[in-house]
Amino acid sequence: MSGRRMGWVAGAVALAVGCGCAEKKPVLHLYTWSDYVKPELVQRFERENHCRVVIDTYDSNEAMYAKLRAGATGYDLLFPSSYMVKIMDEQGMLRRLDPAQLPNLRNIDPAYLAMAVDRAMDHSVPYTVTLTGLGYLGGKVENFEPTWAMLDREDLRGRMTMLNDHRETIGAALKFLGYSLNTLDDRELAEAKAVVLRWKKNLAKFENEQYKNGLASGEFRLVHGYSGDLMLVQSENEDIQIAIPREGAALSFDDMVIPAGARQIELAHRFINFVLDPHVAAELTEFIYFLCPNEVSYQHLSAELREDPILFPPPEVVEKLEMIGDLGEGNAKYAKLWDEIKAGE
Repeated sequence: MSGRRMGWVAGAVALAVGCGCAEKKPVLHLYTWSDYVKPELVQRFERENHCRVVIDTYDSNEAMYAKLRAGATGYDLLFPSSYMVKIMDEQGMLRRLDPAQLPNLRNIDPAYLAMAVDRAMDHSVPYTVTLTGLGYLGGKVENFEPTWAMLDREDLRGRMTMLNDHRETIGAALKFLGYSLNTLDDRELAEAKAVVLRWKKNLAKFENEQYKNGLASGEFRLVHGYSGDLMLVQSENEDIQIAIPREGAALSFDDMVIPAGARQIELAHRFINFVLDPHVAAELTEFIYFLCPNEVSYQHLSAELREDPILFPPPEVVEKLEMIGDLGEGNAKYAKLWDEIKAGE
């Protein structure tokens, strides 16, 4: 390269730096569940907001919470379930939201907002609605019935999984017994422990991530899982069926929250508002198969999804669903019970 050419390049670089063109783009750090944001939408947000988005993932609310409590920093937006949001808010771990920066809050479905923990959306905004149920291979599981009692099936021993989540799995046993999944009654919890230990003998494992792929591949024949995960693999394997047990099941929200130590507060608000755009919310629902409770977005969904009984369950199913709640000091009862179940035979 000639000296004149080198001098021109150096000058151009200096000019770029001087006018701010070479400044680093702001970075928004998300901490969320795996496969929970459509990559193309992330890229669109980056283009529209001249930023970069970095995503870290976790596989349980407890893992996310423990990491933050241990001192992890640098995250700008989190996606915990509502019961964990309540715990984190009470411990001063979350920022208040600025509604002036969130005009798309008006799109949230009022029917779901009425069930939310933070109905004023003071510090959290619903991202998705999740039902927990059973997924199974229709051609491999004979005489299937929509009941938690399927986990007692010895003919499926070693080919079933349950979630590695103490509230979900103990909650399933409680619903099977006809109790609230938020009970603190010692007798009811002891009965639920006995049921889970009985089911455990038939399980391949407790698992939160690979169960869906194991079902799709045929490694597992029946799994306890999240509705969106099951619908995703159902789209890949037409033999997969999904059922909500007749005894009832868990309904939960994952929310968008800004942690107290966030650095990109304005950018985090922009991302929340971006997700609440009806077209974006519909595209997310179509991609992750978890319903974004954005009422205006429903008209943009495919007819197939609008008629899906898992995304939009009928009233007789909804009335038997129950939200997992924060139990305050009672949370320790469930944690202790889970440790005993994991260690028990």
